[in-house]
Amino acid sequence: MARRSPYIVSPIYDWVFFLGPPMVAFWLGVVISRTWLTTDSFQFFDNELAPAELFLTVLIHAHLFAVFFRSHGNPKIFKLHPNRFVVVPLVLYLAMMWSLWFLITVSVVATFWDVYHSGLQTFGFGRIYDKRAGNDPRIGRRLDLWLNHLLYAGPMVAGATMMAHFDDFYHYEQVESAFFTSIPVFMETNQRYFTWSILAAGVAFIAYYIYSYARLERQGYTISHPKVILFSTTGLCSILTWGFNTFGEAFFIMNFFHAVQYFGIVWWSEKENMGKMFRLTNVTWGLPLTAMLFVSIVTVYGLAVGGIGAHIKSWWALVLLCSIMHFWYDGFIWSVRKKQV
Repeated sequence: MARRSPYIVSPIYDWVFFLGPPMVAFWLGVVISRTWLTTDSFQFFDNELAPAELFLTVLIHAHLFAVFFRSHGNPKIFKLHPNRFVVVPLVLYLAMMWSLWFLITVSVVATFWDVYHSGLQTFGFGRIYDKRAGNDPRIGRRLDLWLNHLLYAGPMVAGATMMAHFDDFYHYEQVESAFFTSIPVFMETNQRYFTWSILAAGVAFIAYYIYSYARLERQGYTISHPKVILFSTTGLCSILTWGFNTFGEAFFIMNFFHAVQYFGIVWWSEKENMGKMFRLTNVTWGLPLTAMLFVSIVTVYGLAVGGIGAHIKSWWALVLLCSIMHFWYDGFIWSVRKKQV
C-alpha cells in the first residue's frame, strides 16, 4: 500500500499557501516597515491610504468575500444550511440598518471575532494535517483548540497591540454608552495583570500540551510534522507581532498570511465548483480563466471597501455583514469531523 502524503495538497502547494506564509509575511512586514509604502498616503476615492494599507484592505476584504464561493457557491454545502445562508444575513442586515447601537455592536464584535476566527483557521489546518497523518481528527482536538487561541489571542491581549483592538469600544460614544467606552481605559490600566496571567498560564499549558502529545504518541498517535511546523511558525509570528510589534506592521503581517492561507484552501476545495459556476469546465484554459475570475471578483469587492467610506451606513452595514458571515460560516463549513473537507 502506498504511503499517504502528510500534506493537504502537495509539498509545494502546502509550503506556498499554508506552511510558508507566516514567516514570509513577517519578513515582508519588516521590509516595508517605515518605507514610503507605509508612510506616504494618497487619496483613493473616499479614503486616504498608504499603498501598503490599501493593499492590506483589499486583501482582507477579498478573502472575507471568498467564503461565499464555499457557502453559497457549493451546492452540497448550501443545501445543508439554507436558512443560515439566506435568512440570517437578511435579518442581521436589517437590524444594523434599523439600529445604530446594533451596528456599532456588530462592528466591535467583528474585531474580536476576527481574532477568535484567525486562531480557529490555524486549528482547522492542524485538524486536516492530523487526518492526513492517519489520526482520528477527534484526538487532541481540544488541546490544539486551546493552543491556537493561546498563540493567537494571548500575545494580542498581553502585548503591544492590545489597545489597537480595544479602542474599537470608543465607537459607543456615538450612542453615549459610558459603560462600553470605559472598557479600553480598564484594559489599559490593568494590562500588566493580564500580561503576567497569560504568561504564567501559557507556559503551564504549553508544558501540558507537549506532555499530552508525548503520551498520545506512545498510544499510537502519529506526529504530523506539517502541523508542528505550522503551529510553531504561526505562534512565533504572533508573539513577535501582536506581542512586540517592533516594526509597527503587526496588522499587515498577521492578516497577510491569514488571507493567503484562506485563498489557498478555498481554491483547492472549490475550483471545480467555480468552474461549473462560471461555465468553464469544458473550455480550453478553463482552469486559469476560473482562477482569474475568482481573483477578479474578490479583488473588486476589496477595492470597493478600500474606496468607499464608512460614512455610508448601508454600505458599511453590508461590509460588516460580509465580515461576520465569513467568521460564522467558517466555523461550520470546513468541518473535518463531519467529513466536509
